[in-house]
Amino acid sequence: MFVPDLLPLRRADGRPLRVAHLTTVDMSLALLLGAELSYDLDCGFEVFGLSAPGPYVERIDGLGVIHRPLPSLTRDWRPTDDVRAAADLYRALLDLRLDVLHTHNPKTGVLGRVFGRMARVPVVVNTCHGLWIRPDDPWPKRAAVVGVEATAAAFSHAELYQNGADRQTLRHFVSPRRSRVVGNGVDLGRFRFDAEGRAKLRAEWGVQPDQILVGGVGRQVAEKGIREFGAAARALAGRARFVWVGPKDVVKRDAIDDEAGVEFIGSYDDMPAVYSAFDVFVLPSHREGFSRSAMEAAACGRAMVLTDIRGCREIGRDGEQLLFVPPREVAPLIAAIDRYIDDESLRVVLGGAAKERAIREFDQRRVARVSVQTYQAVASKRRLGWRVA
Repeated sequence: MFVPDLLPLRRADGRPLRVAHLTTVDMSLALLLGAELSYDLDCGFEVFGLSAPGPYVERIDGLGVIHRPLPSLTRDWRPTDDVRAAADLYRALLDLRLDVLHTHNPKTGVLGRVFGRMARVPVVVNTCHGLWIRPDDPWPKRAAVVGVEATAAAFSHAELYQNGADRQTLRHFVSPRRSRVVGNGVDLGRFRFDAEGRAKLRAEWGVQPDQILVGGVGRQVAEKGIREFGAAARALAGRARFVWVGPKDVVKRDAIDDEAGVEFIGSYDDMPAVYSAFDVFVLPSHREGFSRSAMEAAACGRAMVLTDIRGCREIGRDGEQLLFVPPREVAPLIAAIDRYIDDESLRVVLGGAAKERAIREFDQRRVARVSVQTYQAVASKRRLGWRVA
């Protein structure tokens, strides 16, 4: 596997950079940014993770990252809690005396960019993981989201986008000189086909050797297309088993606890084994920034059905690495899954092509290196005197 060269930056006085990544919850630091945090550590940085505390803090600490809890921080917008969270964040930034603050997620992206500049952090960079709007959203919602993002972007030194569509949406508000499309990635050293894990999980779940297992991964919310997934499961009952792996999300209004035809497995730590257990991976999502679960499934060589939306189109091409279906439509989803059930060779060919593309395009350490290059570019422009050790 190709691993990009490290970029070990140092301050002008020779001390390591103090770099913090800010997310809403600790799960995002551990699962979504783990490889990026590890890359920063390999560069010799002193790395901090800022988020609400939770069950993944121990895993973050295990990487060698110093976790700074922000107890008032929540995923949804709550004015009273948000004021406390902003105050906690500002105090933390003053105390840590960072060289770089890298913000992620919609809410912490807004708070972090604003209070990062107020705390005089020398380099403030934001990654847009996907605007929280869809093409069919009413214009007041679209205007509000774009307005908030444009305002927050005015406080950062650089904006990174996981997909080109979001950068295009904000092109009138963010200068192309300080923005860049970086794509997305996963830990390719971890996500690969696991034959032993496949056999173990299929036995645990009672899947017969000749039974087709169709699976989805994600939070249990309607936005992930679970209703459509359930409709396909009922239509294809007896031809395959349908499971969904992922946590409940009690905060979201569209949370789903049950769907006829679908077995909800809950959360799993060994996700490579989960993907390997599937014969077909399905993500009928309505909105994605740049689907991480699809990248992980691709790296494990799975046959995939994705919705033809921003954030999934980046995974591959229809008929070459995967099958695309329109969002919110059940009949095309049923037909695509049915094709895979009937054609083992199609599953093998498209799954293999998806894996090859993942190895070429979805290395998270490459994304991490682009982030560090961005820190260096901002520091150079601001004449901070950083140097490569």
